[in-house]
Amino acid sequence: MAIDQATFDFYSQRAPHYTHGFAANHSPALGAFIDRLEPGARILELGCGGGQDSAHMRARGFVVDASDGVPAMVKKANERFDLGARVMRFDELDAVAAYDAVWAHACLLHCPRAQLPRVLGAIHTALRPGGLHFASYKLGTGEGRDLLGRLHNFPAPDWLKARYQEVGFAVIEHRTYAGKSCDGTQRDWIDLTVQRGS
Repeated sequence: MAIDQATFDFYSQRAPHYTHGFAANHSPALGAFIDRLEPGARILELGCGGGQDSAHMRARGFVVDASDGVPAMVKKANERFDLGARVMRFDELDAVAAYDAVWAHACLLHCPRAQLPRVLGAIHTALRPGGLHFASYKLGTGEGRDLLGRLHNFPAPDWLKARYQEVGFAVIEHRTYAGKSCDGTQRDWIDLTVQRGS
């Protein structure tokens, strides 16, 4: 199961807060990512949370499959945006060459390290040749919990990029930056855009 119970419980209990708080605006990184895609591309969102990113992609004319591993989050996303979002954990992804892109903003960072390679492999398989995948992670030196009790994989940049390359992705862009976490701590982040080979 690619979700930690304490992390699952946290998001289950905080779903209304995320829907009306953090879900107010779509991710700042989203525009540059979807600008790389062909019109009408089919996009899977993992960890859709409050649904704001999927709603923006749909408004831009893309075909969006919104998903989240927490039923309470899916319920709120659908209440707010009528996305047709569905419950799916990372480890339940079993699509084959079904998507042009997979968007995973600030969600795979909760995937346990031991399960991350399998999840990344499933994302690679779910993409069509040439498909793109975006993900963001909080950087660190090893798996641990934040002050809110949520599990994070806290990777180093080189370790993370190696995991993507091992399953067949080419890293086409990465950016590291400082950011403030929900628990109030300052931590460096990384945004990765990778591509499945043609």
